[in-house]
Amino acid sequence: MFNNISLGRYYPGRSTLHRLDPRTKLISAVVIMVIVFLVRGLWPMLAVALLTGLLIFASRVPIKIVLAGLRPMLLILVFAFLLNLLTVPGGKIWLALGPLTVTEAGFLTAIRMTARLAFLIMNTTLMLTLTTTPIMVADATENLMAPLKKIRFPVHEMAMMMSIALRFVPTLLEETDKIMKAQSSRGADYDTGGLISKARGLVSVLIPLFVSSFKRAEDLAVAMEARCYRGGEGRTRLKTLAYTRLDLIFFAGLLVAGAVVLVLEFALPAAV
Repeated sequence: MFNNISLGRYYPGRSTLHRLDPRTKLISAVVIMVIVFLVRGLWPMLAVALLTGLLIFASRVPIKIVLAGLRPMLLILVFAFLLNLLTVPGGKIWLALGPLTVTEAGFLTAIRMTARLAFLIMNTTLMLTLTTTPIMVADATENLMAPLKKIRFPVHEMAMMMSIALRFVPTLLEETDKIMKAQSSRGADYDTGGLISKARGLVSVLIPLFVSSFKRAEDLAVAMEARCYRGGEGRTRLKTLAYTRLDLIFFAGLLVAGAVVLVLEFALPAAV
């Protein structure tokens, strides 16, 4: 059930995105987030779609794996679409359902918001999990937040927590899948019945999942203690972070693409 979900999974490779410095990818992900949240018009949205397609091509990650990252957020995407579709007024009324109305403006807003969320999820998943290992994300975060050490902010601990959380996402999904299959083999049914009965059925999954999670956390803590882990003090790295010409070219290209998108957004306000 959860085997095809890509959230938190690293896809090994030697593509352009794989070879970028993780700090470049982290900053680029933030830039893309800003661009996605600023766009509203049709042409800027299509430009963002083109940019996403180019990034997928540069990563050499199969499109089905990238799209699989949307599965955990599918319920949120559907909710966002319906919420905007039924609550945003304006334009021609297409359908009236009592106090709720489906309007032309509501439909366009629903498409826009859902597309924003989808592009945001795909790009961040592509930049920060599929082409970057959790430890490299942690190292990049720690490096970029290094100035905060001057005010005694626990930068290393924060980065380590992020790394562990990213690594545990696929682990917990696999554990959930195993528990659900084991419960199904004993007669549990998660597909039939009403909402309340389904919620009750999930209790048989959540309790063993929590127990397993605490056990894994304890095992991890014991393993870190056995290896004399004492935080970031005196820590060495197998791979040192270093910017290359590829990082400069990629980031410059991203800024140019972002500028084009913003020009389309603010120069063509009438192109919905």
